[in-house]
Amino acid sequence: MRIARSAGEASLLAACVSALCIMPAPAAFAHGAGQGTGGWSITGLTVVPLGVALLIYSGGIARLWRRAGAGRGVAWWQLACFAIGWSALAAALMSPLHELGERLFTAHMLEHEVLMVVAAPALVLSRPFGAMMWALPPVIRRRLARAARWPVLRITWRGLIEPASATILHGLAIWSWHMPVLFDAALASEPVHWLQHFSFLASALLFWWALLNGRARRRGYGASVFYLFFTSMHCGLLGAILALSKNELFVPRNSVASQWNLTVLEDQQLGGLIMWVGASAFYLAAALILAAFWIGSGSSATKKVAGTASSMRN
Repeated sequence: MRIARSAGEASLLAACVSALCIMPAPAAFAHGAGQGTGGWSITGLTVVPLGVALLIYSGGIARLWRRAGAGRGVAWWQLACFAIGWSALAAALMSPLHELGERLFTAHMLEHEVLMVVAAPALVLSRPFGAMMWALPPVIRRRLARAARWPVLRITWRGLIEPASATILHGLAIWSWHMPVLFDAALASEPVHWLQHFSFLASALLFWWALLNGRARRRGYGASVFYLFFTSMHCGLLGAILALSKNELFVPRNSVASQWNLTVLEDQQLGGLIMWVGASAFYLAAALILAAFWIGSGSSATKKVAGTASSMRN
C-alpha cells in the first residue's frame, strides 16, 4: 500500500515537473535566442538546459521513489534544495532581472549573487547526481560509472574540488569579470555574457562542492570555515572598492539608472554595497554555521574518546 502511494506521489511529481519544463518551450522557439517576452528572457539557451536537467532529475526521483518509497534514497529536504536551486537559476537567467541587469549595474550584481550564493549552494546540498543517474538506462549508468574511474578524470576532479583550488578559481572568476574591460565585453556580446554567467555558476558550484562535500566534510569542515572567511573578505573588499569609488567604473549600455532615481555612479555604488554587505555576509554566515558543525563534531569525538578510555580502565 505504501509502495503504491509512493509511486503515485512520484508520478504526480514527475508530471508536474514535466509540465513546468514544456510550457515555456513554445515561447522559446517563437521568439528565438536573445529575445524576451514581457521582460522575461525566454530563450532556447536557457529553457532547454534547465528543462532537460529538471526532467532528468524528476524522472530519477520518480523511478527511485517508486522502488524505495517516497523520501528514501533522496530525502525530501534534498528535493527542496534542488527546487530552490533550480528556481533561483531560472529567476536569475530568465526573469526580468536578467534583462534589467544589462542596463542597471545593481540588477546585474543581484543576478550574479543569486547564481553564486543561492542557486549554487542549494544545488550542491541537493546532491542531484544520484537521482539523475536513476533516470538513465542501466547501460548508460554503467558506462558513466566506468568513465568516472578514468585516471585523467579522477585526478582532474580531485584537483578541482580541493578547497584551496576551488576557492582560487571562484575568486578569479569574481575579480576577473569585474575588470571594466571584461565587464564591458560581457554587455556588448551575448556569447561573452553567457560565458560570464557560466564561469560564475561553474566556479561557485565547484567552490560549494569542495567546501560542503568530499575531503572538507570528512575533515570536519575546519578548512571550509577558513576558505569561506577568506572569500567573505575578498568579496567584501571588491564590494567596498565599488561602493566607495568616486569614479564611474561600470557604465551599462542604455543605462536606466535615472528611471530608478539613481545616477550611474550611485547605481555602481549600490551594486558594490550589495556585494560588500550582502554577499560577504552570506559567506560569513555559512562559515559560522560550518564552524558550529566543526566544533560540535570535535566535541563528539572528544566525548567518544573519553568514553572509550573510561571503559578500558574499568
